[in-house]
Amino acid sequence: RDSATGRGVSINVEEAARHLKMDLKKATCAVQGFGNVGSFAHMFLEEAGVKVVAVSDSKGGAYKKNGIWFNEVSAYKKKTGNIVNMPESEPITNEELLELDVDILVPAALEDVITEKNASKIKAKLVAEGANGPTTPEADEILFKRNVTLIPDILANSGGVSTSYLEWVQNLQHLYWSAEEVDQRLKSIMKKAFAEVYKTSQENNVDMRTGAYIYAIGKVTAAMKIRGWV
Repeated sequence: RDSATGRGVSINVEEAARHLKMDLKKATCAVQGFGNVGSFAHMFLEEAGVKVVAVSDSKGGAYKKNGIWFNEVSAYKKKTGNIVNMPESEPITNEELLELDVDILVPAALEDVITEKNASKIKAKLVAEGANGPTTPEADEILFKRNVTLIPDILANSGGVSTSYLEWVQNLQHLYWSAEEVDQRLKSIMKKAFAEVYKTSQENNVDMRTGAYIYAIGKVTAAMKIRGWV
């Protein structure tokens, strides 16, 4: 469960990359936040072949053009309590990290970090919201007009609650699934959810956040009709 939210972020990025025809093995990424979500997102994206070139925590960040390995960041943060001044890295601020020239941006720390003031400076073509509410409504509109694909928090970071659901199912049925089984089920849930939201956003010519709302409301409406409530 600890790694599930970050795992969900990575799965969503992989699905988005497939639709965008982005080669992850040639892609670069910046991750804002190295807490539970950001650190595991970094680890899983690295495993998928993505080169993470910048990471940060509350004190600031580090940039390395040739990439920053997850184990390297984890060990340094454990030793020093922060990420700033990592060996052979360039210190950067959290604000600078957001505007780096990378393919993928993962804001996985605070809310309202992408705003109307910096949205036009975001260079990433794919943004995956690991944090809750990191993008303001005004920034959403700017990014959409600039053809930046943004995977909204309600989809991108839903791996945690999805895994909690899988735990609940096991408890109800007195089952025990291996970590591998849980991961495969989570991957199936995430891939299906991404496909439906992406399809809905494309059909309605809206951003993926709006597409997620349309799809979710549609499912609730269908269930209410079946029950004769509407």
